[in-house]
Amino acid sequence: MTLTTGPESEERPVRRAVCPGSYDPITNGHLDIIARASKLYDEVYVTVMINKSKKGLFDVDERIDLIRQVTAEYGNVKAESYHGLLVDFCKQRDIPAIVKGLRAVSDFDYELQMAQMNNGLSGVETLFIPTNPTHSFLSSSLVKEVAAWGGDISAYVPPIIQSALAERLAQR
Repeated sequence: MTLTTGPESEERPVRRAVCPGSYDPITNGHLDIIARASKLYDEVYVTVMINKSKKGLFDVDERIDLIRQVTAEYGNVKAESYHGLLVDFCKQRDIPAIVKGLRAVSDFDYELQMAQMNNGLSGVETLFIPTNPTHSFLSSSLVKEVAAWGGDISAYVPPIIQSALAERLAQR
């Protein structure tokens, strides 16, 4: 797929990237990275990677629906799920770049190994974006734990996610 730009109708390839994760649930930290990636790429795939050995609070379809709702304003973000190697997802969709947020130096060692493996397997590059310091401590697990204890998570997730979490936790 190509885009036509400029008066001479120059064609350039569509720039695609993927932001993989579990997104159980998506947080403002995730959204910060997705928003920044959406400014750098023509199409950004927010991909819920399925791990059958993990039981999430939200099922995969619910996560996809929530992601679509909170990223609708960007216009160039697509939400999908995938079970398998991320590089295979990238090959199937002609995606040359993975975008990952780094919260701390401790994230770097693991993410660097993953980036090197992905590049070695398929040539897919990984772009690391440092997380905004206001979100550097944030994780889905921490948000779920605070919410389960009745804490205020309004600064950490969009309102629709806060409502979905409250509803789900009330069912437990």
